[in-house]
Amino acid sequence: MDGEAIVEQLMTVEGRRDPYPLYELARTLGPVIPGPPDLLLAVGYREVNQVLRNMGFAVADTATRERWEPGFADHSSRVLFSRSILESNAPHHARMRSLIASVFTPRRVAALEPAVTAAVHRLLDEMADRGADGSPVDFMDAFAFRLPVGVICELLGVPEADRYRFRGLASELTATLEIIATDEELAAADRAADELAGYFTELAAARTAHPRDDLVSALVEVAAADESRLSGPELLANLVLLLVAGFETTTNLLGNGLALLFRHPEALAGLRDGGVTPAGFTDEVLRHDSPVQLTSRIALTGGLRIGELEVPYGSGVFLLIGAANRDPDRYEHPDRFDPTRRDSQPLSFGAGPHYCLGAQLARQESQVAVRALVDRFPALAPAGEPVRRDRLVLRGYETLPVILR
Repeated sequence: MDGEAIVEQLMTVEGRRDPYPLYELARTLGPVIPGPPDLLLAVGYREVNQVLRNMGFAVADTATRERWEPGFADHSSRVLFSRSILESNAPHHARMRSLIASVFTPRRVAALEPAVTAAVHRLLDEMADRGADGSPVDFMDAFAFRLPVGVICELLGVPEADRYRFRGLASELTATLEIIATDEELAAADRAADELAGYFTELAAARTAHPRDDLVSALVEVAAADESRLSGPELLANLVLLLVAGFETTTNLLGNGLALLFRHPEALAGLRDGGVTPAGFTDEVLRHDSPVQLTSRIALTGGLRIGELEVPYGSGVFLLIGAANRDPDRYEHPDRFDPTRRDSQPLSFGAGPHYCLGAQLARQESQVAVRALVDRFPALAPAGEPVRRDRLVLRGYETLPVILR
């Protein structure tokens, strides 16, 4: 099987459900291999890390998409993301990211820990009430979604009454980030983009009239003071991105983590006796079953190389993060789930200029949650088969039923 066939298989239902055997097939061909025409696949840790940090490899921004993707501007979901830091390059990326980082600071995130802890215990109380009669509880709905959406909405200043609507909208919107999406999925993504943009237009107007101590107010103030620093469309795009990225990845991290605990009782015992730290457990979940499996870059300058391989101008590169995180040249026994690893440094949050702004917050939520979860429900157990979301890029569960006992 060559690189092109591997990409074709990754796009099948079976490939999306379990891509790891296909990653290993790709690895037998080398750390960087040819894929479909004008596309390379990077599977090695060193090679993926190199591309992520090299600004000669750019994300597909508006100019690139308009040149190479006919019909790109027909989809409001794709246009929305292209105006955000997710799909922008220098100098616009640095300009917008510095503004967002100035209000989304490490100090502000660290100060959230008491609120995160309180939210975790409140949700565990609600789970206990739901499962008090012995009936199964869906961990994804009852906890994995509600915790991060509550935290990011609190930061943004989104009213609590509005938060219930975001899980479905985010699921529909992020379909546009997958390698392929059907016409029906793109239509749903466009509707979700329009609804979310409309929501934040109204919220931004409300914060302009009545500012509060939240991220929406802070970014609205910046945009109002100087549109050359942050335009109105950029403001809306980045607010939607902060919302969706603020809980989508963490929801998958929490679900993937619990599923791994069920499969590895020794890790559960380690968390209880102190042999496994919540930080070590979180990093190993990120490495072993990354919530983000794939990202891409385009060679927009000449003379670029990945390792010893020359990359022609205009070539695309699929960065298989899920494969890089299991590279045997980087990790001993890479397929083994081992939360006692040292110096793990998974690439799940990226690297370089596009390193995830919310990585610290996601780690904090996971660490607080896993500690409280194993303490509160010592007999927590699966209740039937979990259901995976049918996605490749964003890997997680749709449902994960548990019994609390």
